[in-house]
Parts: sequence; structure tokens; C-alpha cells
Amino acid sequence: MYKAGKSFANKYVVMYVLENQSDRNRLGISVSKKVGNSVVRHRLTRLVRESYRLHEDIFNSGLDIVVVVRVNAKEVGYAEIESALLHAAKLHKILK
Repeated sequence: MYKAGKSFANKYVVMYVLENQSDRNRLGISVSKKVGNSVVRHRLTRLVRESYRLHEDIFNSGLDIVVVVRVNAKEVGYAEIESALLHAAKLHKILK
């Protein structure tokens, strides 16, 4: 995925996208131990998953998406994560 997919990044996330052979999207979320302890990492995972879930209908279908959360996102809230996710998706041109 990391070699074959295209990647775009912003201040808080790096997004890798690769087409799959189905009609559904698959989302993977990666948060390194460098970001913080397990509580912080799980909180960021939940924020990314929820922001994707709420905007899933505007994403194109048939994609494998991997979101890597950066260390800068450690102290930000939901609005910043949501904005970063949508910004990266716009850079990939995978929004309807």
C-alpha cells in the first residue's frame, strides 16, 4: 500500500490511497507510539474513524485508504482532525 498508493500530507495526517476491486472503501488508521501513550493514540484513532464515518457518503467508492496520524495532531480536537482528513481527501480528488 505504501509503495503502490499515492500519498498526500498536511499538518496532521498523511493519506495513502489505492483503488481496490470492490465497491466499498476500506479504511486503515495508523498512529505511532511517538505520538503518545495508548490513551492518546486511541483517542486520535477514534477521531479519525468518526470523521470518516460522518463523511463516508462524499468519498468515492472502491478505495483502500490508510490514514497516518502525525505527532502534531497530539493535542488537537475533532474539528482539526476532520478538516485535515477532508483536506487530504480533496488533494487526492476522491470526494464526490
